[in-house]
Amino acid sequence: MSSQPTITVRGEATLEVDPELAVVQVSVTARDRGRQRALDLLARRNEQILTLIRAHGAAVERLDSSPVQVSPEVKDAKGRERVIGYVARAGVTVTVGDFSILGDLVMKLADQEMVTVTGPWWQLRVDSPARRQARLAAAQDAMLRAREYAEAFGGRLSGLLEVADQHMLTTAREPGPMLFRARGAAAGGVPEAAAPEFDFEPAKQTVSAQVEAHFTMTAPEFGA
Repeated sequence: MSSQPTITVRGEATLEVDPELAVVQVSVTARDRGRQRALDLLARRNEQILTLIRAHGAAVERLDSSPVQVSPEVKDAKGRERVIGYVARAGVTVTVGDFSILGDLVMKLADQEMVTVTGPWWQLRVDSPARRQARLAAAQDAMLRAREYAEAFGGRLSGLLEVADQHMLTTAREPGPMLFRARGAAAGGVPEAAAPEFDFEPAKQTVSAQVEAHFTMTAPEFGA
């Protein structure tokens, strides 16, 4: 007794969707001849940054602090090392869900003293519906392909043996993230120009999914 014929296919789907999150990296720096003074400056500036970010409320979905770094600045004087000051650094990663505040947030952060802002990077949430849609679309593509193969041989699908996820990838079609350099204090008490406004255009996210499926089919009917 012969076994039923089987068909193995790979279903694929690619969707382009709007991003759901924007991620911005903020770095804060402080320099001084004394270690404690550098740390005090860093703590003050970091708290100013955190206060500014938190003022945007629920639009900021996540705030993660980076490790603090403190290192001496060394000058080589006549064959020996001499510490001339200290550099202290800290940072936060800001995840924004409401893009309407993104431009204002980035410009306000970049306008702070000794702050560097990089971003945004565009992302989907881990539980984004787009990922499910891509998987289902890949499964439907596999089913369609299997049916077409079965029909091409004069048969029809009769059962499903196995389904396996093969691949899922999310990529962003975008240029590299923008970098906003830190500024220093205004020299001579001259007031600085107001921070410019900036609008970001969210980059589409490409979600790709692949699935491999094994089907059984009825016996082929070959013509004479």
